[in-house]
Amino acid sequence: MSAKTLLFIAEPQSVTSIFPTLQEAGLQAGLADNLNGALGFIKKSKPCLVFCRPSLQGFDAKAFLKRADETEGFPPVVIFTGSGSAEQATEFLQLGARDYWIEPLIWDKIRLILPGDAPEAEPEPEPESVSPRPAAPQPSGRFQIIGRHEALLRVLALARQVAGSKATVLISGESGTGKEMFARYLHHNSDRADRPFVAINCAALPEHLLESELFGHEKGAFTGAINRKLGKFELADGGTILLDEISEMDLGLQAKLLRVLQESEFDRVGGVETVTIDVRVLATTNRDIEKSVREGKFRQDLFYRLNVIPLALPALKDRGDDVLLLAEFFTGKFTAAYGLAPLAFTDEARKWLAEYEWPGNVRELQNLMERAVLLAGKGPIRPRHFLMGDEQWTPDDLAAVDADQRAAGEAAPPSTPDEALSVMPIHEMEKRLILKSLEETTGNRTRAAELLGISVRTLRNKLNEYKKQGLDV
Repeated sequence: MSAKTLLFIAEPQSVTSIFPTLQEAGLQAGLADNLNGALGFIKKSKPCLVFCRPSLQGFDAKAFLKRADETEGFPPVVIFTGSGSAEQATEFLQLGARDYWIEPLIWDKIRLILPGDAPEAEPEPEPESVSPRPAAPQPSGRFQIIGRHEALLRVLALARQVAGSKATVLISGESGTGKEMFARYLHHNSDRADRPFVAINCAALPEHLLESELFGHEKGAFTGAINRKLGKFELADGGTILLDEISEMDLGLQAKLLRVLQESEFDRVGGVETVTIDVRVLATTNRDIEKSVREGKFRQDLFYRLNVIPLALPALKDRGDDVLLLAEFFTGKFTAAYGLAPLAFTDEARKWLAEYEWPGNVRELQNLMERAVLLAGKGPIRPRHFLMGDEQWTPDDLAAVDADQRAAGEAAPPSTPDEALSVMPIHEMEKRLILKSLEETTGNRTRAAELLGISVRTLRNKLNEYKKQGLDV
C-alpha cells in the first residue's frame, strides 16, 4: 500500500476542501462516488486509508465493509458522517471499520492515523497573544483502543461522538481498565490534539501540595516558594487536563475546582490576580463516586459538573474474546520490542487466558504477556510461562525446562515445582530486561529507559548495582 495515497468515497462537495491541505503535506487524494470507481482506484493506486461517507447515494457502505473484511490486503476504512449515533458507530465498527468520525474532516485528525512515515503539513502560524501559552508537544500517534466486544464498542462510540466537544467527561472503571488511555484518546481525537495534554494524579499528593500543583503559586506564598510556579491548569491552557482519581481530592480543594469548571478562572496560591484559562477537563475514578456523594465525601455540585459525559469502562473479565485479542496484540508488541520471532499460544494457554478472572484488568494482562514473551524463548507460549502458581507446572513442563537448559549448557534445574519457579527470580528477569534493552539500543541509555518504561535515573541506579556485582556494563 502507498503511505502517500488516500481514497475518499463521498460527494465531492463534502471532502474537496481538505484536498489542498493534503497536497501541501505531500499526499495524493483520490475521489470515488460509486463502488466500481472505488474498487478500481484501490486496485490501481493501493491507498493506505479509505474514508467512506455512508450517506452517499447509491453506495452501500455496510456491503463495502464486508467486502473489505473478506479481501486480503484491503486498506483500513474510516467511516465519517455529518450526523451519527452510538448504535450506528457500533454497527460499523463490528463490520470492521477502522474508525468512526463525525464531520468535519480535519488534517489534525487525519494525520494521527496515517502510517508513521507519512509527511506532515506545515503548521499555520499562530496569531500573537497577550499571554502566550507554553509550546505543546506534537502527538506522536493515535491512541488505539483494542477490542471488539459490544460493551467496549458502546463506550468507544460515545467517546468518538463527544471527542470534539469541550464537554467534561468522567471516566470510571476498575484499576487497569484503561481510563487514562481513553482520556488520551479523547484528547488526540479532538481539535485540541496539537495543544498540551496534562495529567495529574489527585491521590498522589497531600492537599496543600496538590493545590499548588493544580493552580500554581506566587513567590513567597509559603515556605520554600522562592519563585512563581505555573500550575497544571495554566500549562494545559488551550488543551486538556486529566484529573486522575478525582474522588481522592479533599473537599476544600473540590470547591476551588468547582470554580474553575464554572468560571474558567482561578487564583494562584498567594496570588491577587485572577487567571483565565481555556481548558477541557477530563476526570477518572475507580470508586463508586455516587456513593461518595451520598456519604458526604464528594461534593454533589462538583459531581454534576464532572459527570456531563459519563464513560463507564467494562472490566476485562466482562469483555469475552477481547482477552485473547489483547493477548495477541501485546505479544506482538513485546516480541517486536525485544527483537524476538513471533510467538503462538498453545490451546492450554488460550484456555487459561479465557478462564482467568483478571483482577488487574488490561494492565495485568499487558504485564503478564511481557513476562510470557521473555520466558517462552522460541515458544510456543504455555501456561507455565505465566508463572501464576505451582499448579501451572506439570511433569512435562519440568521436562521441557530441563531439556531447554541442558541444550543451553546450563545446570539442570531442580525437580520440584517450588524450586522450578525460582529458575528465574524477578531480580534476574529485571536484569535480563535491562541488559537486553541496552543491547537493542546499542548502549543508548535514554532510549533503553524509554523501552523499559522507567526513568534514566532509575536505569542508571540499576546499572550501578550491577557494576558493584562485578558485571561490566
